[in-house]
Amino acid sequence: MFQGSFKLLSGIYLLLSKASLRAVLWKIIAFLAVLMIALLFAVFFLFDMMMQAWLPEGDAWYWIILSWLIWAISITLAGLTGIIGFTALASAAVAPWLDTLAVRTEHLYGIERSENAAPWWQQCSTALIHSLRPISILVIWGILAFVLSFIPILGPILAIIIWTYASIHFLCFELMDTTATRQNWNFEQRKAQLKEQPLFWLSFGGLAMVLMLVPMLNILIIPAAVVALSQPQSE
Repeated sequence: MFQGSFKLLSGIYLLLSKASLRAVLWKIIAFLAVLMIALLFAVFFLFDMMMQAWLPEGDAWYWIILSWLIWAISITLAGLTGIIGFTALASAAVAPWLDTLAVRTEHLYGIERSENAAPWWQQCSTALIHSLRPISILVIWGILAFVLSFIPILGPILAIIIWTYASIHFLCFELMDTTATRQNWNFEQRKAQLKEQPLFWLSFGGLAMVLMLVPMLNILIIPAAVVALSQPQSE
């Protein structure tokens, strides 16, 4: 069940321990940091908006407990939304560098597969296009979570469960994009991969989501995922 988590951790270790991979990481880390900071402001704005919409008014004995519950749900939902936005935008913006990371990782294991020779703008736009169908699925789940959130007390809890599952599902599609693109997988083939190894991807995407909530470490997750998934399956 935890094979996916170990795979991601191995990607982080390899990314930081191999000079050839670190050389690519330093090129993209500043951009990812700036994007992360910008999205943090958006997350705080979204959190404040949800708190104003959901926070009850009154002086009943349970008000403090309910307020803490709504605070926890709001910050979690806002954080998940920020992770989704960061992953989609960052994966597309640095797609050529991620491809280079994949090539260098494959070479470490004797895999000879050529680097993507398409222009920078084309690689970025292709990555964005690959995000469209996963985003459309995420939006459907998001609408359901939004509707349920209006049910008193229970609604926000159901919303966070649905949004968490949908976010992990979306994150898996995004983190596999570079590797899948290099192997010419279409959307159906990518979806089949998730279905064939559901526990692997659940632990892989779940750990990625948790680590993306950790300052400084979060900007390593996308390149580390590319490195992890570019290793042979037997590793």
